[in-house]
Order: sequence, then structure tokens, then C-alpha cells
Amino acid sequence: MIRIAIVDDHLLFRSGLKMLLASHPDFEVVCDASSGEEFLALLPESRPDVVFMDYAMPGMNGAQATQRALESMPSLNVITLSMFGENAYYSDMVSVGAKGFLLKDSEFEEVVEAVHTVCNGGTYFSESLLTSLSQSLRSVYIFAGDSSRVDTTEECEECLSEREIEILVAICRGLSNQEIADELFISKRTVDKHRANILEKTGCKNTASLVVYAIRNGYVEM
Repeated sequence: MIRIAIVDDHLLFRSGLKMLLASHPDFEVVCDASSGEEFLALLPESRPDVVFMDYAMPGMNGAQATQRALESMPSLNVITLSMFGENAYYSDMVSVGAKGFLLKDSEFEEVVEAVHTVCNGGTYFSESLLTSLSQSLRSVYIFAGDSSRVDTTEECEECLSEREIEILVAICRGLSNQEIADELFISKRTVDKHRANILEKTGCKNTASLVVYAIRNGYVEM
């Protein structure tokens, strides 16, 4: 059983999500809270595997609650809940360690997929959210020859080349490999090879993970 917590200040939403999750054979809802402070008080005893975390709550926001929760329980998988258009919150949640991002009006099948994905070590973005997020990402922080503007938190062997950074940013913008090839005046096969290298260097598995990686390491901003 996957142990789940829900943190959201809207009672009706919290109750509805709790009912849906409790009906699934793989899930057990071990606590629900209306604020970050309440969740942190319940955390030591409930010990969830996954928490659905709202961002905008009275008092402590979702990023603050996530940061404190992960300090005491690093294995916790945090899935951010948001309304459409709240893109400004995602960089905060990425920076403190959230692994999943879902719209509050997502289908329940997508909620189930998100839980299983993060529990298996992956990163999950709602497809519609990923599309919206890709469209809102702004310019790259690093320009040719200027690596000083990048947060160099990765090991040297994982550092990306300038061309790989260009392609990473294009991927985050939602471009296909063919569109990237056309934009950079290179072949699609070359883009395919660079993309494979980027995935290997970063340890990412899909576009969602690459977006999180790019935001966390300062290659794109929101």
C-alpha cells in the first residue's frame, strides 16, 4: 500500500480527493491537513510515502512546508497541486524538491499515474500543465562562453556542452526533435544524439524530468 497525505486548505476539494484515493486498492490515505503547519505536526506519526501539496495556503505556503517536510523525511515524494495558470509557483516547488505537478481538475487516472511515477523514482507533469509551462519558460540563463551565470550544482562529468544546453532549452519549450533541428540548422539525427546524451548526463527519463532539471539548475527561468 502507498501511504498518502493531502494538504489543501479547501475542505471540499480535500475531502473529494481523499474519497477517490481511499477507493483505490493501492492507496491508503494516512492524513489530511488544511495547512502546512498542521501537516508538519502530523508527519512524524503518519509517515506518508506521497503528499499532495497545495501551494497557496494561509500561513506557511506549499514550498515552505515541502522544504521542512523533506528535511525531516527526505524519502517523501511531493506532488504539487495547482490551478491552471499558476506557473509562478513551480520554480519554488522544483527548487525545494517537489517531484510531481498536477492540475486540480486532472482526471483521477492521471492522479494514479502521478503517484506511481514518483514512487518509482520519476518526475510527473500533467500533460496540459507541461504544455502550458513550456510555453511560459523564458530565456536561457547561460550564453556562449558565459558559464558564470549558471548554478553549477552538478558534478563535472554531468556538465552539459553549450550545444546540449541549447537543445535542452528547446526541449523545455516543447519543440520536437525535428523542430529543434530546423531551428538550429542541424540534422534531426544530430539532435537525437544530443538528446540521448543529455538524458544520460542528467539522469532524466523524460521531458518532465528535463524541465525540472533545467529549472533547478538555472538553464531556464519562469
